[in-house]
Amino acid sequence: MTIDELLADARIPTTPHDTFDVGAALRRLAADAAGATAAPSPELVRAAQAGQRLSVVCRWVLNKPDAADHVDRLAQEPATPMDDGHLDVDGALVFACLLHLTDHPESAQFWWQLAAGAGHRAAAYCLHLHHLALGETREARHWLHVVTDDVLDTDAPDDAFLATLEAVAAYVRKTGTSQASAPTGGLEMEIDRLATTSNSACIIVQRPDQQLADRLHDFTRR
Repeated sequence: MTIDELLADARIPTTPHDTFDVGAALRRLAADAAGATAAPSPELVRAAQAGQRLSVVCRWVLNKPDAADHVDRLAQEPATPMDDGHLDVDGALVFACLLHLTDHPESAQFWWQLAAGAGHRAAAYCLHLHHLALGETREARHWLHVVTDDVLDTDAPDDAFLATLEAVAAYVRKTGTSQASAPTGGLEMEIDRLATTSNSACIIVQRPDQQLADRLHDFTRR
């Protein structure tokens, strides 16, 4: 057998060009692209919306006129056990929201739970959104029940409370002030500093110090 015959036998067969269906190929490509950009599941949409709403509420809490004052009081309280009543509950809420906005969600959950356990409905609502954003629907339902049920104090369940927070979240999101009032790099660095000195490897359980409180005062004045 000659070299030419060997090469002919080894040649890979190809389909004639006139049998290639260009239209079918384009339709397959379009179907693949549509599948890649398919709408996310309702669970993912609900989680994303909860995370966005939580960030908006946290920015609103952080920008309240007395936010820095509460963190200041929290920093000046004696280093006593957290369950002995010596806790500025509003300061715990503000600190938790700051931890959330500076990407310390586990620490934020710890401080929200402290505030919610002391009867703070807004902290319980933040926990509801926090767990909803993580897809933890059972925990999310529990904290929503805490917000709406008469278990925290003698006040009746307050639907207006949720409506107010939702209205604030929608307003801030639409006007863009959530971006304008995002935490500064200075605050993020202060939280990271606390994280490096925390007794826990993952969660910041120590109270904010005076240096962080002073930085927050500067932030709110701006």
